Amino acid sequence: MKNRIIAFSLFSCIGITAEIFFTSIYNNVEAVMHHQPVNWALQGRSYIWMFFIYGFASLFFPFAMDRMTKVPQFFKLLVFATGIYVAEFISGFLLEKFTGKCPWQYTEGLHLMGYIRLDYLPAWMGFAYLLERLVIYFRELGIIPQPEKY
Repeated sequence: MKNRIIAFSLFSCIGITAEIFFTSIYNNVEAVMHHQPVNWALQGRSYIWMFFIYGFASLFFPFAMDRMTKVPQFFKLLVFATGIYVAEFISGFLLEKFTGKCPWQYTEGLHLMGYIRLDYLPAWMGFAYLLERLVIYFRELGIIPQPEKY
């Protein structure tokens, strides 16, 4: 149980950190593309809700990873990104129903009901790759159980 809490917390912190980096870089790329000044403070953002959403990835991601060992890497990352989209859509929908607002309501880009941005697919695939590497590393440390324990 202790390792599950550690894995949950690690996935949460890594997810939030990645999100803050992504939003900081993305906002500055957008500023440059629209001939606006770069924000050298490099401010990114996330939401407290994301701690729990990213944490749940520690429960599902290793399980899915173990069942896709023979799938080519590109397709595996595509499946993982699709799973991330499903989780993002459901969590955004539920947050809106329970709190009255989805914190990341997308209004630009190719989005689905404001809950997911389909044009973020490469970023989510990159994040899935990062998670895959982290699962391998956390298994080496003994934080996440090896596949045969599932």
